[in-house]
Amino acid sequence: MIDDSKPIFMQIAELIENDIISGVLAEEAQVPSTNEFAAFYRINPATAAKGINRLVEDGLLYKKRGIGMFVTHGAPQRLRGARREKFQQQFIAPLTAEASKLGIGVDELVAMIKTGSDT
Repeated sequence: MIDDSKPIFMQIAELIENDIISGVLAEEAQVPSTNEFAAFYRINPATAAKGINRLVEDGLLYKKRGIGMFVTHGAPQRLRGARREKFQQQFIAPLTAEASKLGIGVDELVAMIKTGSDT
């Protein structure tokens, strides 16, 4: 999972986010500890903590003192909403802008997307 394309702490945060969105980590579920992440990925515990703390700052995880970190109630919905908005900005807006330049209408674009998803 760990690669050089982005900082490791961000990859840890994204891994947890993906597990929350996919349901692997349900609301109120305990998240693996920083030491567990550090041992599994052979990284510094402080790096793992930085990724987890980013999610705490975003309100997606919360700490139960002496027990660990847990998924906040409503986190999956909040993540989906944020990811949809990001998807719109990164992919849909440029796609529709380019389609417009090429004279591709909405119906034709939808047909192209459907055809592409069949492969």
